[in-house]
Amino acid sequence: MPPLTGVLTLTVVTLLLTIAPSTAWRPWRNTTYNTSDFIYGNSKKRVRRRSSASSSTQSPPLTPSSPSIAGWWKTVQLYTDQTGNNISSTVRLGQEKNDRFYSHGKRLTRLSVQSVIKSHVTAKSKPLPINPKSGLYLLLTSDDVYVQDFCGQVCGFHYFTFPSIVGYTLPYAWVGNSGKLCPGVCAYPFAVPNYIPGLKPVKSPNGDVGVDGMISVIGHEIAELATNPLVNAWYAGPDPIAPVEIADLCEGIYGTGGGGSYTGQLLDGEDGATYNMNGIRRRYLLQWVWNHVVNYCTGPNALDQ
Repeated sequence: MPPLTGVLTLTVVTLLLTIAPSTAWRPWRNTTYNTSDFIYGNSKKRVRRRSSASSSTQSPPLTPSSPSIAGWWKTVQLYTDQTGNNISSTVRLGQEKNDRFYSHGKRLTRLSVQSVIKSHVTAKSKPLPINPKSGLYLLLTSDDVYVQDFCGQVCGFHYFTFPSIVGYTLPYAWVGNSGKLCPGVCAYPFAVPNYIPGLKPVKSPNGDVGVDGMISVIGHEIAELATNPLVNAWYAGPDPIAPVEIADLCEGIYGTGGGGSYTGQLLDGEDGATYNMNGIRRRYLLQWVWNHVVNYCTGPNALDQ
């Protein structure tokens, strides 16, 4: 398959959701939206094949074999809002836009990420819908785009847009393709950092180290957006400025026994690829998330499931 090059992809990921408890949080209403899933990369045909394979795990009629991404999302669903309602079982894709000409350049700051979002929600031609109540905005950058703190401190992040920049408060996330810049940092274990000598990378399940690495980070950020969209809902620790959220608590854990540089017990395909969850016609490696009911990290591929 051809490498991913030269594109900023802005995707609206809309969740049917309610959010976790917080003294500062105000509930969002549940609303019905069209269904689809995460979009990433340069080739739209390729993007759609992979995203539909992941998205279909969230809703009938297609049902993946276990362990599945839908099973992974069930842990996220355990979180509730102040009324006791759980997060929805459905993650739905709204609309997408491609910025193939780097309208804001190939080096973005955290604030200019918000400017990219603004340019697409206010575009004269086919603007993205503005949905501050139950819309999530996902910005995915290609492997030749550098975003502030990428590879050093973060592989992705989520926050909310400032009305002074965008005109609205919109929960969003950014995830970068690390295939060229730092695969050993952001696409582990499909690539291995230089500071771990002797450790061999595993084969990625979809044949693209950068994109397969992005998928786990996308899951990380979407889970945290669902449970802490405005950075005032569910998080651990005393600091809301730098919250430790449900995916942060399980960073690097993909299977039973995981921790440190050990991913935990994973699954091996007949083609030699390593994964831990099934989508529709595709396999993925997603990190586990924190289960606040049992107070440890859980995933659908756990040996005790």
